[in-house]
Amino acid sequence: MAPVTAAIILAAGGTGGHMVPAHALSEVLRQRGHHITLLTDARGLRFPGLFAGVDRHVIPAATISGLNPLRWLSALNTIRKGRAAARAIIATTQARAVVGFGGYPALPALLAGLAARLPAILHEQNAVLGRVNRFLASRVGTIALSYADTARLRPTDAARAITTGNPVRADVLAGAAAPFTAPAPNEPFHLLVTGGSQGASILSRILPAALATLAPADKSRLRIAQQCRPEDLSEVATVYKAAGIEAECLTYMEDLPARIAAAHLVIARSGASTMAELSVIGRPAILVPFAAATDDHQAANAREFVSAGGGIMLREAEFTATTVAGAVTGFMRDSAGLAHAAAAAKSTGHPDAACRLADLVEGLIA
Repeated sequence: MAPVTAAIILAAGGTGGHMVPAHALSEVLRQRGHHITLLTDARGLRFPGLFAGVDRHVIPAATISGLNPLRWLSALNTIRKGRAAARAIIATTQARAVVGFGGYPALPALLAGLAARLPAILHEQNAVLGRVNRFLASRVGTIALSYADTARLRPTDAARAITTGNPVRADVLAGAAAPFTAPAPNEPFHLLVTGGSQGASILSRILPAALATLAPADKSRLRIAQQCRPEDLSEVATVYKAAGIEAECLTYMEDLPARIAAAHLVIARSGASTMAELSVIGRPAILVPFAAATDDHQAANAREFVSAGGGIMLREAEFTATTVAGAVTGFMRDSAGLAHAAAAAKSTGHPDAACRLADLVEGLIA
């Protein structure tokens, strides 16, 4: 542990997958006495409960994409502005280190930190190194990985990579303390359905109709909590009601970790934060990777969990009413198998990820 407190810059893209682990690290570092400053984009300020009491700054950021050279020039100009803004913040805070969590706002912040000769760490949440992290990997001293087997990590950079896992919030760690008890064949079966921060229409389209085909005895056991997009909410609730299935349908679950802990089975996308929470809490899952995810990283995220026996992965093309009804029925009717899957899921978790990453950061400034 560092002998003195220090100012540390965290830079993260404005999605939940970037912001949640950055927040988890900030909590540990603040508990250890360090001053944290967050650099992100406007999206990063919209998450309730994240970075409360932390200095937060929105900096200019852009992605270089497409085939239009004028757009490239515009993006480069925006990145330069973001780097200048980040350098001013670094100077004002007298920062001692910078930690990047990927996403386009992390790029100008890391470039500013490197220009100021600050020690830097990258954290990769997914099982495929992201675009910004790939660009910066050769320039930093340490790359912290969520998965030991991370694709698109160059051999020359792998020597500086350390597997820490993906940091999770305190309420996830609290959920991990709840033991898993598989229900008896005549007991209620709690099914949680979540599509990530934006929901997933495929789950709303396919799942209610699929579960409506289950045997009456199985339907009577189901207790469903399903996250839906606003435009899908009414239809999903209507289908469940018509099928006689007890269901709570919501657009947002503020208490998601507690709901994961209370579930016997989770049906979800396989984004980075979802996988970290499922594995730390230890709950069986049917995973449906987002087909359009960059570099198919959601499927890569799911593989370790599935290989360990924590659940199954169904590609979107495989997520049919017949297939999912059979999968859910199989879990419901096999209490021993369900308990084994829960234990296997938990074996892939890294509950100490935030502390391990904080140790790496403190190693830079000791």
